[in-house]
Amino acid sequence: MESKLKGRIESIDILRGIAMVIMALDHVRDYFHFSANTSDPLDLDTTTPLLFFTRWITHFCAPVFIFLSGTSIYLQSIRKSKSELSLFLLKRGLWLILVEMIVITFGWSFNPNYPAFFMQVIWAIGISMALMAFIIYLPYWAIFTLGVLIVIGHNFLDYYEIQDGFKPNFIWDISHHGVFKPYEFIKGHSFLIVYPFLPWTGVMMLGYCLGILYSSNYSQEQRLRNLKILGLTLIVLFIILRYTNLYGNKTPWEVQKNILYSLFSFIDVNKYPPSLLYICMTLGPSILVLAWLESFKITGFKYFKVFGSVALFYYILHIYLIHALCMLIFFVRGHHMSEAVNPAAHFPFYFVISGEGFSLPLVYFIWILVVLILYPICKIYDKYKTKHKNKKWLSYL
Repeated sequence: MESKLKGRIESIDILRGIAMVIMALDHVRDYFHFSANTSDPLDLDTTTPLLFFTRWITHFCAPVFIFLSGTSIYLQSIRKSKSELSLFLLKRGLWLILVEMIVITFGWSFNPNYPAFFMQVIWAIGISMALMAFIIYLPYWAIFTLGVLIVIGHNFLDYYEIQDGFKPNFIWDISHHGVFKPYEFIKGHSFLIVYPFLPWTGVMMLGYCLGILYSSNYSQEQRLRNLKILGLTLIVLFIILRYTNLYGNKTPWEVQKNILYSLFSFIDVNKYPPSLLYICMTLGPSILVLAWLESFKITGFKYFKVFGSVALFYYILHIYLIHALCMLIFFVRGHHMSEAVNPAAHFPFYFVISGEGFSLPLVYFIWILVVLILYPICKIYDKYKTKHKNKKWLSYL
């Protein structure tokens, strides 16, 4: 059997880093692709295969990020007392919510008036962590059972939504559905609830439960076998439920004009809110990759470990860098500040003109450029963080 866990798990950091890098592709597309603010890249009537894939592949990022956050919580529970871990989770969770509302919202909009606060993935992680501060006191079996019930069962709430007379409210949207319409709480200031917390908290709870595979109770052979079984089970469950259109996603798949577009319809599942099939489709292959990364030591993948080790630091920087590059091109094109300043606007973002942008090959070029710029910065910070483990504030970034 393995000795008690020490340090970080390399395969987890690498998978998280891969997700972070892919995520940047979607955000570069948001700011630079000419159709980013005029059409849905998953709309089968208007999309192209490359555009569909560019958006679809980034669906893996949020589930991996949040699921592995739960796994990291379990790994911390091996080293910390429950009371110490609970206090840390509560403080870090509230801190992440504040970072989302102030630091990250400004990075998205560059609008100091804050007409809208974007409640996205960092908010979802933050509120889920704050809830985990209390959830970790439950027995392991109870956390697993509750996580499964949330992830599998929250789609039953969709049936409630379609009943006559149903009217969503703030509590409904912030917990289950999510919505891109603004909820104005003070005149001129609104919330945009992109990520409802209930399903994502369920994902974090199941990630927490996966962490037991990295404890001394399991050998590496047992862990890899269980990871492969779990990953394949989720993939098979996705295929069966999706093919039959029985349950787990609001919109059914349909046969399209050709096999490729029929496949696109099959794998186009709801992210807002994350459906059961969305979670199965993304976490199944991701868990298999997690096992594969541990089985095969490939040197090239270690570059991703840097991003995975400093995920929040990278997340904040990449938003500011992408938007700053967008702003630079905005002015180079001859636009003026008066075209960008619109305090009442929620979308499009500052310095983004709808319908103006680049082709997908150039979007990919900018994406690679952004990752290359951020790599040495993240590597320096990772070394600093590793060297100064005694500085507790570093655990919040």
